[in-house]
Amino acid sequence: MPVKVRIKPASAPKSKRAKTLRGRLGSPMARGIVAGFIILCLIGFALFAYQYVKYQKIVDERIRKPIFNNAAKIYAAPQVVRVGDKWSAREIANDLRHAGYTEGGEQGASKIGIYGLHGSSVEVKPGPESYHAPDSATIDVESGKVAGITGGNGDHLTSYELEPQLVTGLFDSKERSKRRLITYDEMPRQLVDAIVSVEDRRFFEHSGINYFRLVEGILAPVLSGHRMQGGSTLTMQMARGFFLSNKRDIRRKMKEMLIAIELEQRFSKKQILELYVNQVDMGQRGSFNIRGFGEAAQAYFGKDIQSVNLPESALLAGIVNGPTYFSPYRHPEHALERRNLVLQAMFENNAITKEQMEQAKATPLKLAPPNVDSSEAPHYIDLVRDTLLARYKDSELNDSGMRIYTGLDPDLQAAAAEAVDAGMKQVDNLIRKQRTHKIKIGKGKSAKTEIRTTTGPMPQVALVVLDPHTGNVLALLGGRNYGVSQLNHATSKRPTGSIFKPFVYAAAINTALSGDPSQAYSQASLVDGSLGCFDSDQDLEPDKGPYCPRNFDPKYSVPDLSFRTALAHSVNTAAIRVAQMVGYDKVANLARAAGIPSVRATPAMAIGAYDATPLDMAGAYTVFANGGTLIEPQFITSVRAANGEVIQDFTPQKTSLLDPRVAYVMTDMMEAVINNGTAAAVRASFAAPAAGKTGTSHDAWFAGYTSNLLCIVWVGNDDYSDIKIEGSKAAAPIWTEFMKRASVLQQYKDMKSFTPPAGVNQLRLDKVTNLLAAPSCPEDYSAYFIDGTGPTTTCEHPAGDNRNIFQKIFGLGDNQKPPAPPPVSNTPGTKAPGQTGPAPPPSVPGSAPGQTSAQPAQIQNPATQPKKRGFWGKVFGAGDKSKDKKASPADNSSQPKEP
Repeated sequence: MPVKVRIKPASAPKSKRAKTLRGRLGSPMARGIVAGFIILCLIGFALFAYQYVKYQKIVDERIRKPIFNNAAKIYAAPQVVRVGDKWSAREIANDLRHAGYTEGGEQGASKIGIYGLHGSSVEVKPGPESYHAPDSATIDVESGKVAGITGGNGDHLTSYELEPQLVTGLFDSKERSKRRLITYDEMPRQLVDAIVSVEDRRFFEHSGINYFRLVEGILAPVLSGHRMQGGSTLTMQMARGFFLSNKRDIRRKMKEMLIAIELEQRFSKKQILELYVNQVDMGQRGSFNIRGFGEAAQAYFGKDIQSVNLPESALLAGIVNGPTYFSPYRHPEHALERRNLVLQAMFENNAITKEQMEQAKATPLKLAPPNVDSSEAPHYIDLVRDTLLARYKDSELNDSGMRIYTGLDPDLQAAAAEAVDAGMKQVDNLIRKQRTHKIKIGKGKSAKTEIRTTTGPMPQVALVVLDPHTGNVLALLGGRNYGVSQLNHATSKRPTGSIFKPFVYAAAINTALSGDPSQAYSQASLVDGSLGCFDSDQDLEPDKGPYCPRNFDPKYSVPDLSFRTALAHSVNTAAIRVAQMVGYDKVANLARAAGIPSVRATPAMAIGAYDATPLDMAGAYTVFANGGTLIEPQFITSVRAANGEVIQDFTPQKTSLLDPRVAYVMTDMMEAVINNGTAAAVRASFAAPAAGKTGTSHDAWFAGYTSNLLCIVWVGNDDYSDIKIEGSKAAAPIWTEFMKRASVLQQYKDMKSFTPPAGVNQLRLDKVTNLLAAPSCPEDYSAYFIDGTGPTTTCEHPAGDNRNIFQKIFGLGDNQKPPAPPPVSNTPGTKAPGQTGPAPPPSVPGSAPGQTSAQPAQIQNPATQPKKRGFWGKVFGAGDKSKDKKASPADNSSQPKEP
């Protein structure tokens, strides 16, 4: 009998489970959970979509306009290569590369120009955006010197200008930051590897978010005991830098991720890295924030980004993580440790070999000098910026990429900064000595002596250097440290002191150009240098009484001084009497025409009581250094568009103020100041032909020039308190330090003697009489005179000194000496017998021809005649020496001092 077996389908249990599941899901609670989950997903998606769209718009808005301002760029004066100069072919090539040239055959040829290095010769081909016309040249070098320069047309040249070097870009005035934009292609491969190795190893692989690193950063407290880390990629860091604040929270991290995804979709990896390296904070230099790797390479190494080596690349990549903590200037040990960590990361990322890593780790930090004044001339750039803002809109300067070419010479700027550093250390030492005193504490045997130094302001400094023949400002320092104070003392008005006196004597020498030359003043004319008082002009100074200046050295407070001696030793009373004789108004007119507008026609004017800036005085002294022609100081030589097209060229304003003969005589007189006058200490270390004048008021000044450089130095206190140091000890040493450094530079080493123009004659004069020298008067000196104004009689006399040696020793017998020529009359328009004297004052800028001026009456000097010494007094030097003692007449006004 058959048996029927009923087999249940295998799916029955599953079906039962499905029914059970459907039953459970069919419950209200389950449905609610599912619905809630779906709603949350929809809400999350909606929020994500909203935020995505929101930040998409933000990114779109941000990248619609230029991401970085294309600020105007400031360039230095072009370097000139001359036949015979010391150069190597590699140095010339490096100079061109630093200026933006690329080597021939190199990918991405520069529009500024290309060069070719062929053994010992360099071929230079300026491009369409070059500062120069596209005239190529080949520079041949032999044994470390330029042997020849051949132009592109085959002509032999004596010199060739290289491309001007970029100094800096105009800074963001709101943030006081500087940025030097670079492209990805300009970055050395080792720099890219350094950044990626230490900041984001999978940068070229992920799509904006490194999820593994993100989770690793969140779990850092559990895995390694460190605090929670962000795990940000380079793209996320860039997103934070461009769009978000530095506030740390989960919301900011989510925003970073959203923006990073957006950026990865909009830009290539190279573009993202390019944006990153131009945006990051890289520390501070002086008073400026450094933005981006391009500016950092210049700030820390003085190099273009393309020239940084492996250890330098690693240091730059390491600074990003903490610009202050890892600052190589402030914390070199931290910077070195961080650099070596980056090198280790590069090795672990297979970017460098172990040998390269170990060699780079062994390399010490090699940084550019920390003094920003020596490399970027910040006070100079501030003045350039002010000049530009007076002519162009701020938007034009910040957005159009204009190229601003200046007269700045980086080598001279560095020399000026070094000279100021060295000179101000000496000034500080003198100030400390002034303020250090011995103080007795206690009484009797228990008394002790302590040395205490009082506190007070430390002096500031300004230095201005001009080319006296072009007016170009070659270097400028407006203070000791721009990072500490941005006040530009080069444009701050201060009493000029005795550097004003050459304008007094120039107005006197100018009398040779009108009337009878034999009646004119010359540098051999005599003037009374004794102490005395002078009436003030009541119209100009109604509240002033008699003006009674002092002389620094009483040895020269004597009745008979030649103009040459009076200027060389800066005798105050002599200068006032010369101004009085010529006419105060004539001197004031000349000074105002030379660019010293504050001058008024008073006795105090003659010794520099009125204000001018160091920059004003630099311009004024071009009258003497440039053959009588005033040249206005000029900072900018050309303004050009980003493509090199000329927008505006600048030419200096020139004004003829003095005859070249007068200017040369003044130069000869100021040479005596340096050779044997108040600035004689200059000759201890600087031998080149030079002319100058010391000055001391409350401040210290020195104005001096050679055949190719004019330099003004000022030292003083910001609070106008008296520095109590003469110009010969505070300012002249700084000038000397600068000139010593300048004289060894290729372009300035040829400091020539000053050449007299036609119409000027050199005469030998006796030191005692200031008459023409003769064999019987062996002590003589040379001086220059405009034709017809020099002495015509000699120092010879019939008797001579016929005493024997015992008579000379004991002062016996009659020592016949010719009388000294009488001093020039104090009354204008009269002539002293036997000596050159004043003619009617000539026309001086600002006065009508033949104009005369009313002269304030001179109050009689109450000095008494010295008592004659007897026989033993003559033998042993005893007796009255009152004339060697320092006189101290009443002084009811603030006086400039000297030297």
